[in-house]
Amino acid sequence: MKPAWIYLALGLALFLAVTLPPLLDRWRVNAPMVLVSLGLLLGLLPGFRDLDLDPVAHGDAVTHIAEFTVLVSLMGVGLAIDRPLSFRDRGSWRSWSPAWRLLGIAMPLCIGAVAALAWGAFGVAAPAALLLGAALAPTDPVLASDVQVGGPNENTAEPDAEANEVDEEDEVRFALTSEAGLNDGLAFPFVHAAIMLAGVGAVSEWGAGWVAWELLGKTVIGVAVGVALGWGVARLAFTSRAEEIRFAATGEPLVAIAALLAGYGVAEVCGGYGFLAVFTCAMAIRSFERKSSYHHDMHEVIERLERLLTLIVLLLLGMALTNGLLAHLDWQGVVLALALLLVIRPLAGLASFVGHRRSRGLAGFDARERLVAAFFGVRGVGSIFYIGYAVTHADFPEARWLWSVIAFTVVVSVYLHGFTAPWAMAWQERGEQSKARAAARS
Repeated sequence: MKPAWIYLALGLALFLAVTLPPLLDRWRVNAPMVLVSLGLLLGLLPGFRDLDLDPVAHGDAVTHIAEFTVLVSLMGVGLAIDRPLSFRDRGSWRSWSPAWRLLGIAMPLCIGAVAALAWGAFGVAAPAALLLGAALAPTDPVLASDVQVGGPNENTAEPDAEANEVDEEDEVRFALTSEAGLNDGLAFPFVHAAIMLAGVGAVSEWGAGWVAWELLGKTVIGVAVGVALGWGVARLAFTSRAEEIRFAATGEPLVAIAALLAGYGVAEVCGGYGFLAVFTCAMAIRSFERKSSYHHDMHEVIERLERLLTLIVLLLLGMALTNGLLAHLDWQGVVLALALLLVIRPLAGLASFVGHRRSRGLAGFDARERLVAAFFGVRGVGSIFYIGYAVTHADFPEARWLWSVIAFTVVVSVYLHGFTAPWAMAWQERGEQSKARAAARS
């Protein structure tokens, strides 16, 4: 592909990043659907048809592009969540119950069900089956904006209220956002398990070490690095004696990008999970002076960068689909993708909410809320990163088949969840309004 076509593609991407959001908001159209569709069309045009988008041949580049896109999104999600989480406040931990249930119940069920279906029913080798389940397990913070919380809201508390009373009102959006923020890092141990199964051998040879280090050790390091760095950045930004580096006063939003890069780098150097570090770093910053407008400044610059990266990734994905990315997709892959999106994730989500009760004296998730939260397990850029990471760190003979299945699943998720999100969220919100009116009458 000539350099001129690359400049044309990048210019088009930047132009669309500026013009698409307001237009799509007016028409109530899901942006990822438009971008993937546009990529499919671009891939058919002369000049773009010869673009080499083979993810196996360019595994490192694909992995790092997806990696950075997810990192930016995780920073934005962490800054956007209003609900506090304090290590010393048991009530705040209970208020995050929807997230813990989706992470501790729904995600392992999805990994196990996809892996079991691929291995037991379709004869896929165990390492590839486990990798498929692990890569498709995390829900996506990049493509799920229609069902997630908006930006930071510092005005939900009364003027004389404590800062930590700023909170989320929509339980479904909070559950899906917090799940997406955490499960990108928590899926990593299972990706590493697939890599070790492919490279080392039987579980008996590495299982104990995997539990101690990959599952527990790296998770603790990632969270600790994120919390420590986020606290340090927040102290500097809000309370520094030197006004020049009190960034909340100067309104310098690029601190958010510096924090995500530093958090990821430090966590990875220390051996921890960088995804968890970035999300917890953002959460730690957000918890400091919770009602400050500076959080909006940081979130805005992160959101703009995320919009551009997402646009580029989805355009490239669409062009790759036209240029042979689905060449190795078979009926088993189609069944696995549809089973995950239409059966496995919804049932696992519903199972995770059995017995759930809100911690603030309110009724538990009603039927509408449970159905919406269970169904919208959007798959996206995180899955692309994990499959790229795994096939560049171990030998998977099924690599091209895995790429085809992952790509198909992501695209089906984009269209399925994109079409249904406005209707589902409106239906769920009508239920909330009905409950509010009933409570007012009583």
